[in-house]
Amino acid sequence: MKNHPMKKLFAAGALSAFALLSTTAHAALEVFACHPEWASLAQELAGKRASVFSATTAMQDVHRIQARPSLIARARMADLVICTGADLEVGWMPMVRTQAGNPKIRAGQPGNLEIANHVPRIEVPVSVDRALGDMHPMGNPHVQWSPRAVALAADEVTKRLVQIDPAGRADYEARLADFRTRWTAATARWTQLAAPLKGVPVIQHHREHSYLLDFLGMPIIGSLEPKPGVEPTSSHLQSLLEQQAATPARMVVRSSARSAQASEWLSEKAHIPAVLLPSGPGGSPAAVDLFTMYDDAIQRLLAALKPH
Repeated sequence: MKNHPMKKLFAAGALSAFALLSTTAHAALEVFACHPEWASLAQELAGKRASVFSATTAMQDVHRIQARPSLIARARMADLVICTGADLEVGWMPMVRTQAGNPKIRAGQPGNLEIANHVPRIEVPVSVDRALGDMHPMGNPHVQWSPRAVALAADEVTKRLVQIDPAGRADYEARLADFRTRWTAATARWTQLAAPLKGVPVIQHHREHSYLLDFLGMPIIGSLEPKPGVEPTSSHLQSLLEQQAATPARMVVRSSARSAQASEWLSEKAHIPAVLLPSGPGGSPAAVDLFTMYDDAIQRLLAALKPH
């Protein structure tokens, strides 16, 4: 007996509906990460349960991002927004969040996470005076360069993922345990590898790598910026050059988001290496995730110690 055409149509429709329901039931969470380091961490911890988007790249100055319509559209779809906080995104993220009109990512909701609220911060000013430059009143926000902060951030990201997607608890917790094991081993390896860097004084362009230099025991004796957020001036660079006679730095460091001009000038005049460090994953060809970001930065600093 042949199947009636209407029965075939009904069966096909039912199958399509079942496929749609299955896809919806297992749809990936939408994670909006303000920076590539948090995108990398979210992907480590969520795996295939999340689709992760990074709003910025490691080649951009994260202090000067625009609230573009494309970012607003992404935030509108987000189940979880992961930013650094500590006012790092104050110039654009509040507008993105407001314009998105997404109740899941409002302040106080599980879908709104600012990492700096959950980790120790350094360089917290005693008083805030805007005449002293673009200061961060809540401390240095570039916490991705603190191994301890990354470990604490992993705990908090996992907590939020479980709150938003309870069905994935076992998967998230297993991935966190695996990440913790690998991160602890990597931190011990970096500590041992970087031993020759301990006590080596440096000048930074902007204080983007303060946490890394603190972790490695490398004293910061100057900044190319005369004030935080103010571009280097010829008079300030000259004063740093004169400072070399009494308090010499062994290298000058800048991030992938900064112009090379000032660091190359001081490098040439002071006869010290200029070292480019990734500001995050994607800031150099070798820095593709959080682990290789640290690997590459430490290797670059070690290479600068060798005679040229």
